[in-house]
Amino acid sequence: MCQRQPSQRRCDQRGPNCRINDQAIGNENSVVAALVDRTFKLTIAYDGTDYSGWQIQPQKPTIQGMLERALVKLTRQRVHVTGSGRTDAGVHALAQVASLRTPNWRASATDLLNAMNVNLPPTIVVTDAVDAPDDFHAIRDAIGKRYRYQVQVGGQRSVFDYRYRWHLYHDIDLDAVSEAAARFEGKHDFASFQAVGSPRKTTTRNVKVCEIIREPSMSHGGILFSVEIEADGFLYNMVRNIVGTLIEVGKGKYPPQHIDNVIEAANRDAAGPTAPPQALFLKRVDYLPFA
Repeated sequence: MCQRQPSQRRCDQRGPNCRINDQAIGNENSVVAALVDRTFKLTIAYDGTDYSGWQIQPQKPTIQGMLERALVKLTRQRVHVTGSGRTDAGVHALAQVASLRTPNWRASATDLLNAMNVNLPPTIVVTDAVDAPDDFHAIRDAIGKRYRYQVQVGGQRSVFDYRYRWHLYHDIDLDAVSEAAARFEGKHDFASFQAVGSPRKTTTRNVKVCEIIREPSMSHGGILFSVEIEADGFLYNMVRNIVGTLIEVGKGKYPPQHIDNVIEAANRDAAGPTAPPQALFLKRVDYLPFA
């Protein structure tokens, strides 16, 4: 009679962090695989209109809460999802990045993406999922971000776009706004643009790009433009406070050179109002390639 020899089960579809525990190999009829934690990097798009921001809050719908709820269904355990940043209520994301660790997912990262999307509302979509190094952390490893803030000047309000733009009903000098925006570029102390009550160890940030992007006008009139800001990091409400200050320049309340004075003041009272949240999108989060 031919006798089967004990063999070690391969781990070829379980990602780079999966391994077999030799002590778990039993008799010739049984092989038990012991899995270690796997780390995943997720890219997520969401419409933040109906959510109280990214971070979990009691009795309120949040992006993080919805993601973790979906993962409980899939892994039968609580899995903490760490986002690259905590977007506020009403703020959207085209490509938020999150990290998570779990020992209870044996299929591919693509299967995880598909399974999560089945269990998420239509306003949240995981657009990419990859296995990541064990020490990958969405906040700590981020080296830069880019935000987009959308504005409409004049024209008729669009029932489809109003949730995603700041609609202004007064004239705006876009040339002045563009000149003012360029003055934010470079390494500066952005204390004037940090929300009160949210101190950081340092308020110095390096803004690589701050530009005005003009868009085609809509059929029912109005001027469309976006403010795009890319930096190595952002303070709380920094983008919305910058946009609010730029609009003050666009109204003619201050000249573009006023931005230099606001930066130098390092005082929130020196800057303009905070722009509303619904027009803000987290466009991109940058990381070094995995080794």
